[in-house]
Amino acid sequence: MKAVGFKQSLPITERDSLLDLELPDPVPGPRDLLVEVKAVSVNPVDTKMRMRGAPPGQTVVLGFDAAGVVRDVGKDVTLFKAGDQVYYAGSNIRPGTNAQLHLVDERIVGSKPQQVSFAEAAAMPLTSITAWELLFDRFGVTRNTSGSLLVMGGAGGVGSMMIQLASRLTHLTVIATASRPETVDWCLSYGAHHVIDHTRPLADELKRLGIPEVDYIAGLTATARHLPAYPAILAPQGKLGVIDDPGVLDIMPFKRKCNSVHWEAMFTRSMFTTDDIILQHDLLDEVSALVDARTLRTTLTQNLGIINATNLKRAHALIESGKSIGKVVLEGF
Repeated sequence: MKAVGFKQSLPITERDSLLDLELPDPVPGPRDLLVEVKAVSVNPVDTKMRMRGAPPGQTVVLGFDAAGVVRDVGKDVTLFKAGDQVYYAGSNIRPGTNAQLHLVDERIVGSKPQQVSFAEAAAMPLTSITAWELLFDRFGVTRNTSGSLLVMGGAGGVGSMMIQLASRLTHLTVIATASRPETVDWCLSYGAHHVIDHTRPLADELKRLGIPEVDYIAGLTATARHLPAYPAILAPQGKLGVIDDPGVLDIMPFKRKCNSVHWEAMFTRSMFTTDDIILQHDLLDEVSALVDARTLRTTLTQNLGIINATNLKRAHALIESGKSIGKVVLEGF
């Protein structure tokens, strides 16, 4: 099968930063689906893993988000059958989705939304899982929850899904951050009630709205830079969620208001095969139904063509620029 991977960590501008490969077809284990990959999207975690390096003498295939068709199933699979259309975000301890054929545990796979293309579906799994788990599992928000949510980096992939989920499935007032006219417009179009500028003091920006404190902060990006501002703008007993990788996370300033701090890592359930791993299948199916009902929509912004090393380099470069909006997708081999 065709695949794309890397052997050593190199700047994305280097010729060998990503390589076109020919690899053996994988064979499904007991709970695995063998998926014929139709489309993939690229996430910041792809670029981070590329720069962490490959084990000596090994080639690593990257990629998490995928949409495709089940070609074969393991002997213990009960949720899917050959021919089913699926979408999912894979695992960070198994080979990635940048390949014609991919193995994935059925319990972290959802049925692809029928009202969108494979490319549009591939844009959604990782960001949907991350936003859903942070909002409903870590924060404990319900459909009846009111109050205010600050979404840092609202035009990114996770931010775009967080805005949609919170504004359409809860009673929260959603305040997104963005700093360019096009990202402000994006956040508003996806359901944000307000948008503030994260290049300016957050406290001043919120006071301008008449909302000096928020009940929840979704710290999706640049947490190290913004963390000092959070204790002042988080309401007493409010909750902060973090998904990125600040070098240090000092939570002592949050004690006075009895704030709680929550990590969200959407690979935890698959990495540790937790007792509730099936919840990722359930939530992806629910997101799929919401897409088909036109309650949620895809966050695809660019389709860079077929899945090969040249086009994936372009995608990685765009992600690393920090200027991407929504999700970048590649389709077909």
